[in-house]
Amino acid sequence: MSIDFLPVLRPVRAPWNKGRIIGQKRPLLPRHPEMIGLEFLWPSRIHGSPHLSTRQYARIVRGWVMSIGLEPSAYGTHSMRRTKVAQIYKKTGNLRAVQLLLGHTKMDSTVRYLGVDIEDALTLSEGIDL
Repeated sequence: MSIDFLPVLRPVRAPWNKGRIIGQKRPLLPRHPEMIGLEFLWPSRIHGSPHLSTRQYARIVRGWVMSIGLEPSAYGTHSMRRTKVAQIYKKTGNLRAVQLLLGHTKMDSTVRYLGVDIEDALTLSEGIDL
């Protein structure tokens, strides 16, 4: 992904603006995929922190949700994590795989996390003939 078209930030250290950046801020863009694992994919703009804060991440997700016309109160930072494993569970019915992906030590935690209820379990059971 090229970012050559983005304006360059100019550091200005006026007495009323110590250490801050003036000018148009560049949008948060992921770094090159080959850099994944070597540094944070979404680095912080604050010099003392190497990564985004939880609050800033929440603001970004809220912006994404609003930009596609969805209700922001219905989605959060945790929605993406839960959605991925919920889709895997729906397609495969494999709770053990989902448990491993989530890093849960107890199957009960995974069942509660996904909201698996008796109807889901019975539906899966009916689909398998022995």
